[in-house]
Amino acid sequence: MPRPFTPKVITANALIEGDVIYLTEDDRWSRTLKEAEVITDEAHAEVRLLDASSRHAEAVGVYLADVAVKDGRPEPSHFREEFRRTGPSNYFHGKQAEG
Repeated sequence: MPRPFTPKVITANALIEGDVIYLTEDDRWSRTLKEAEVITDEAHAEVRLLDASSRHAEAVGVYLADVAVKDGRPEPSHFREEFRRTGPSNYFHGKQAEG
């Protein structure tokens, strides 16, 4: 029996800076997860993923990431995505220094 489709966001890395980015509902890339489009339909997710994957000049490593929706906002449901969201872990800089 196939697993039910769970809410997802489209994530990737910005081509030039390497930052983690998320696709928004208005088709732009954001560096904050709270702005990401939460996708709850599998067919819609596949179409959005194909479109995002074709934007080679903007992003690399595009994929669907599971999220949990809390208070109307997406939150990572896997430690890998939480780790990616906070930025580099080797020293205090970037997103970690910002708060």
